[in-house]
Formats: sequence, C-alpha cells, structure tokens
Amino acid sequence: MAALTKDRSTPARDGTYREFPVKAGVKIFAGAQMVHTGGFAKPGVTGVGLTAIGRADHFVDNTNGADGDVAVRVQRGKAFRYDNLATDLVPRSAIGGTCYIVDDNTVAATHGVNTRSAAGTVVDVDDDGVWVQV
Repeated sequence: MAALTKDRSTPARDGTYREFPVKAGVKIFAGAQMVHTGGFAKPGVTGVGLTAIGRADHFVDNTNGADGDVAVRVQRGKAFRYDNLATDLVPRSAIGGTCYIVDDNTVAATHGVNTRSAAGTVVDVDDDGVWVQV
C-alpha cells in the first residue's frame, strides 16, 4: 500500500446499520444498548474493555446458540436515550463529554473506579434520561 498519486474512487458504505454476530448464551431486546467484545455483540453490561456499537434494532435470542449462530442489526450514528443511573447521575454539564455503560438500558456519569466502559458522547440530559451519541 502506498499514498495516493492520482484520484481514486474510494468505496463507501452507510454505517448507520450494521449486522453483528451475536455472543453465545445471550438474549438481546430491541432498543438495547449494545457492545462487542472479541467481535461478538452482546447487550451492554458493566465491564471494562467493551466497545459501544449502538442500539439493537430487533429482538435476538442466542441463549442456546454458539458465538455467531445468529446476528443482530445494530443502529449507530444517532443519539439514543437511556436511563440515568440514580446513584451516579449524568448532569447536564456533561453534555459533550463521555458517559459510561451500566447495563443495556442505563448509563452513568463516571467509569465507576475503572469498572465501566464508555457508552458514547452525551448530547443531552432531560427528565427522561441521557441522550448518548454512538
């Protein structure tokens, strides 16, 4: 590979929706905050080393399957509203900053002493929750 020396027609794809193979032994509900580890999608959980990938577009049950037996369609590139953890509230002053995954429907203001992975960027906080850009 080398730097361009002439014009190139660079391939592109819409990154709004993407299919991810699902981790073994998990059930995913539509609307769930999603993460991946080792290339397999699963619902958001408290943990380190997880990468937020978006919001599940539909229900998937892989509780009796192996890694990758089924796939889930994940939407990203938008802000999704999740619950705000009462004991670690994301304040309005956090808009533009990072919030952290607690579970598949909840985010927190802090990484919980290095126990939580980043959920995405806070774009708004209202009475109903935290709007997170993923």
